[in-house]
Amino acid sequence: MRLNASHLEKMRIVGYAANSLTSRYYDVLRTQILQDMDKNGWQFLAITSPTPNCGKTVTACNLAMSVARLPEREVLLVDMDMHKAQVSEYLGINHSNNLLSVLEDRASLGDSCVEAKFGPESVSVLPGTPARDGAAEWMASQTMANVLQAIKREFRSGIVIFDLPPLLLGSDVLSILPRMDAVLLVTGVGTTTPNEIKECQKHLQRSHLVRVVVNKVSETSESYYGYGYS
Repeated sequence: MRLNASHLEKMRIVGYAANSLTSRYYDVLRTQILQDMDKNGWQFLAITSPTPNCGKTVTACNLAMSVARLPEREVLLVDMDMHKAQVSEYLGINHSNNLLSVLEDRASLGDSCVEAKFGPESVSVLPGTPARDGAAEWMASQTMANVLQAIKREFRSGIVIFDLPPLLLGSDVLSILPRMDAVLLVTGVGTTTPNEIKECQKHLQRSHLVRVVVNKVSETSESYYGYGYS
């Protein structure tokens, strides 16, 4: 399906526009992350935040589009926030199948993915939907592990970006992190506290944290800056 540019701009999705001033922030972030992932042979990138309202889904969508604009690059965006799945809303996608359909064996992985087109490029999207019960159990399940193996097999030539739930809201992210190659942490000025950053540090000690994105929001603009993190 072809994405609607007006809807994307309304939802602050700008990564599809190569000449946009705002999209350049994502292009810089893209370059930094891909260099690390290529160097280490990583494929799975998890995007999370300490708490809600930090802009992780906006970052995931924009980063995926920025990567897709590169020649010979393929990207799959997976909405794995089983509490508040929003990728479809941000991109304007309406699709009957989703990640939960695959987990419950109601649809195949191929039938559940959408090719979201913008200009001459496209992003493959596996939409999500809230799991009314047992989100944490799904994340830790062998079924989820099998789906991740299928994704690795079917999209072995591309980068896979996972939009995860906020890190500090429960055990969901902690159970899936060992299956991710790298992590991008999205924080929000005025939203994220220093104590929350420290708590995230503890949880991410065994993960490859490639960048921290500081999301600065004002009434007129939104800027993203990627920083190294150790």
